[in-house]
Amino acid sequence: MGSQGQAATDTGGRTKAATAHFVFVPLMAQGHLIPAVDTALLLATHGAVCTIAGTPATAARVRPTVDSARKSGLQVRLVEFLLDYAEAGLPEGADNMDNVPPECMKNYFEAVALLSGPIERYLRANGPYPTCVVSDFIHPWTTVLAANLGVPRLSFFSMCAFCLLCQHNVERFGAYDGVADDNEPVVVPGLEKRFVVTRAQAPGFFRESAAWKDFADYIERARAEADGVVMNTFEEMEPEYVAGYAAARNMKVWTVGPVSLYHHRCGAGTTLAARGNAATIDADECLRWLDGKEPGSVVYVSFGSIARAEGKQAVELGLGLEAAGHPFIWVLRNADDYDEATRASLDELEARVAGRGLLVRGWAPQVMILSHAAVGGFVTHCGWNSTMEAMAAGLPVVTWPHFTDQFLNEKMAVEVLGIGVSVGVTEPLMYRAAEKEIVVGRGVVEDAVRSVMGGGEEAEERRRRARALAVKARAAMQEGGSSHRNLLDLVDRFKPASCGINEACS
Repeated sequence: MGSQGQAATDTGGRTKAATAHFVFVPLMAQGHLIPAVDTALLLATHGAVCTIAGTPATAARVRPTVDSARKSGLQVRLVEFLLDYAEAGLPEGADNMDNVPPECMKNYFEAVALLSGPIERYLRANGPYPTCVVSDFIHPWTTVLAANLGVPRLSFFSMCAFCLLCQHNVERFGAYDGVADDNEPVVVPGLEKRFVVTRAQAPGFFRESAAWKDFADYIERARAEADGVVMNTFEEMEPEYVAGYAAARNMKVWTVGPVSLYHHRCGAGTTLAARGNAATIDADECLRWLDGKEPGSVVYVSFGSIARAEGKQAVELGLGLEAAGHPFIWVLRNADDYDEATRASLDELEARVAGRGLLVRGWAPQVMILSHAAVGGFVTHCGWNSTMEAMAAGLPVVTWPHFTDQFLNEKMAVEVLGIGVSVGVTEPLMYRAAEKEIVVGRGVVEDAVRSVMGGGEEAEERRRRARALAVKARAAMQEGGSSHRNLLDLVDRFKPASCGINEACS
């Protein structure tokens, strides 16, 4: 794979790396997996060797992207590891978070932790020897993996520094102490600007339930023991929060985003349509549809890989999009799971908006769509990948958070960056302690879409800020930019020591 892929052999017969060799252990969920793989590919473009560990279902989702990178000469490999379903008490084939029943989620995390041994044995048997483990922060067991290998470990976050710092400060300063109501607002401590959150919106990672306390504590210990942080954001967007989080954690933070821009580099454009999953709609068909629309006229609507509008909400959302009057592409994940009445309503909507509205039942090539000149706005659940992809494309957003970090990401878009309009959801729509119906009405949807897509000084200013942010995002990834410098620094810093690989791993 080129001279940089050559390896030397030490006196013990062990193959050692001639360059940095990063081992990525991503969380097996789309929102974490995709940016981790993109980060690995970016490091590989700067001469690093990257190994990505995953389960079969996970590997299948990203294999086309990785194979394309390998064909272009990048030193990246994707290695599959089977879970022990019987040992962990998991249903056969439940090897990705998308297909794990909620009641089995603890078993799933226990099963993934058992991969430490197989991954270590593979890395010892298949050179070059690793120089750094980059693991999703929800894999605390990788502390043992890295220690056994005798190499540093970096925590990977597919989220922004603002979100992490807010969560950290709320816990560190006991902001919820004495607050009985999960929906009672509190001010995030330790920040210059005033931001208000509730425990329901920002409980801390795995802090929603007492049943997960031990796991949450384990994650926190592992985060505190990491040798640094890799984050899918860029300094120019949130310099005070990147610096604040680095100071709060007392560790180096490498911002390397927007990592989705890897797919815009020379020769990588063909991976846009395949990024993360096989699209339900043909990419060429989608492009032809978009090519027939005026610049900036189309609204793209997607709630990502986990969040989903329930039947009643889907109908209201569709009616709101119809009333707003703008062309739209609406991605409906698991649309076949809706009841007959909801499916009939969606079919009727599709017939009424034929030519103006495109309903995609399943998956769509999101980055490719957002990059098209016809798209002018994005209705999003505020997952950080989607938020960053909107920023990289220079698009304003309608924010509709569903759970966990999405509420803080909404604040980032609306209150920090000024590129978003909220639909007003203030409580989690998923993973709630008690069932509660929360429906955003068609009128609210219509108003929010018109606010983002319409004319007027406020809307134009929002678009101007979004376009300026896209310029900064691209500059960060170009030579001399902050993210580009951080990628180079990672490759340089984690090269094998001049005396060879850490003797602790002999």
